[in-house]
Amino acid sequence: MITVTFTELRNHAKKYFDAVDDGETIAVCRHGKPVALLAPIGDRAMDRWKRANPLRIEGAELSKAILSQRQSSR
Repeated sequence: MITVTFTELRNHAKKYFDAVDDGETIAVCRHGKPVALLAPIGDRAMDRWKRANPLRIEGAELSKAILSQRQSSR
């Protein structure tokens, strides 16, 4: 793990983001204490939203219910 100050990260962001892209984790410190981690996301985290189960509600589809209500109010 690489440890840097915020100023160092700001001044050399490309260098550190390239390191993260290569799999390195970076601890960002303020006054000598770590305040944040800059880490690669990884393939599993990026695809998590794709694996999420869609919300399923039994009954009429919302769009059909709205259209039905519009037709009956005319």
